Amino acid sequence: MIRNFEETRPEWMDVADTASPELERDLANLESLNRRFGGRSVVLDYLGPLLQAGKPLRILDLGTGGGDIPRAVVRRARELLCPVTITAVDRQEPTLQIAAKWSANFPEIRFVQADILNFAPETPCDLVMCNLVLHHLDESDAIRLLRRCREIAGRAVLVTDLRRSRLAQVGIFAVTEVLYREPMTRHDARLSAERAFSFTELRKLAVAAGWWGFLHQRCRFFRQALWLDVEQRRR
Repeated sequence: MIRNFEETRPEWMDVADTASPELERDLANLESLNRRFGGRSVVLDYLGPLLQAGKPLRILDLGTGGGDIPRAVVRRARELLCPVTITAVDRQEPTLQIAAKWSANFPEIRFVQADILNFAPETPCDLVMCNLVLHHLDESDAIRLLRRCREIAGRAVLVTDLRRSRLAQVGIFAVTEVLYREPMTRHDARLSAERAFSFTELRKLAVAAGWWGFLHQRCRFFRQALWLDVEQRRR
């Protein structure tokens, strides 16, 4: 099954020019999908060992979208009494407007509009995470982003995304036919299933970006995760 990526056929959320009700519903649907189908839990599982009481953690989230993953991380960090700060970056101003509105009670999160491929944090970050972003990029930009994550992370990198397969396409088609039927969500979710990298492809991208000694895991609901322990590599 060949990856179907065409720059002339973008996901609608990537070209939204206003913080419209349609975009807001789509981002709310993405948050629900992450909660129901493993996007949130896989991030929290990997971050668990880093969220320790009394030990500050600085996180950079590239391609934050509606900010639901940073909010989930902050909630868990509060439970564990871990002082966390998150810089959440996205290039889409309308998306960030909605994310900032939904995150009004999360002062730990700072939203920044910038190109994630070239973003340079003002202060060092411990963890760089990037969730459901790579399938929005062509292969060369995906490698650039993975390389950038490795370069600026002080302790670790976590990248999660969809895992392309025929079964994944069938599952996403069914979910958007029955539960998430809004036009933007239906269009973008089905296109994402076509654009996602396979397990083998993502591993090759990580190697091309200079990653070594990393973990690569198949996750539930057609997801996958890359974890790079930068500190361990330095020992």
